[in-house]
Amino acid sequence: TAYGGLTTAMAYNAARSVAENLPPLRSAQLAFLGPVAGRMHARATVLRRGKSTAFVEVRVTAGDELAMQGTFVFMADRSSPLRVDAPAAPAAPSPEDAEPAMRGKGSAFSRQLEYRHAMSIADRSKPQLLRWVRLREREGIDPVTELLLIGDALPPGVAPLLQGPFMASSANWTVHLHGSDIVAHDGWWLVQTRAESAVGGISSQLMAVWNRAGNAVLSGSQTVTFF
Repeated sequence: TAYGGLTTAMAYNAARSVAENLPPLRSAQLAFLGPVAGRMHARATVLRRGKSTAFVEVRVTAGDELAMQGTFVFMADRSSPLRVDAPAAPAAPSPEDAEPAMRGKGSAFSRQLEYRHAMSIADRSKPQLLRWVRLREREGIDPVTELLLIGDALPPGVAPLLQGPFMASSANWTVHLHGSDIVAHDGWWLVQTRAESAVGGISSQLMAVWNRAGNAVLSGSQTVTFF
C-alpha cells in the first residue's frame, strides 16, 4: 500500500489544480480510511473561496473504495506585527557526516528515499526518531509536494521501543506549514517523530520537519496503529 505521505502529496496536487491562483498551502487535515493500492483517483472540490483563504476537500479512492479524505487550507499572508517562530532544529550532524539508515530495509516506498541517522543509534530508550531524509529522484517536484512526501516518511516514534520487525498504519495526519515560501535547498530534510503516548496498540505522535538551512517548515500530529 502507498504510505500517507505519497497519498497526501497526490491529494495536494489534485487540490491545487481545482482552482486558479490559489494562495500557498498552510495546513491539511487528513484521514487515511483504507489501503491505497493499484489505480488511485483523487477528486477535489472547493468548499469555500474567500479573498485570502480557500478550503478544498479531496477524496482519494483506490478501486471502488474510499481510501483517504482530506481538507486542504490555502491562505495568503496578511500584514501583522506579530511573529512567533517555530521551534529551532535540534542539534544534529550534517547529512554528509551522518550514518546511513534503513539500507535495503523497510517497505517498497522507503527504498525510494535515502535516510541518515541524526541522533544516537544506541539510544533506544526514548519513543523518538530523528533522521535526515531525501528523495532519491526529485527532479521536477515542487518543494511543497516534496515536503509532504518526506513529512510522513519515518517509522512511528515508538519504533525504538519495539523489538524486531513490526507493522504500522497511519490513521490520520494533521499538518501545518510554516511560512508561504517553502525552500527545499539540496533535498535533505531533517524529520522528527516523537510519541506522546502509546497504549492498546495505538500511538499519538508529534512530527516536525526542518530544511537543510535549519528552518522549521512543517509540524503536525498523527495517530498511528502498530502491531
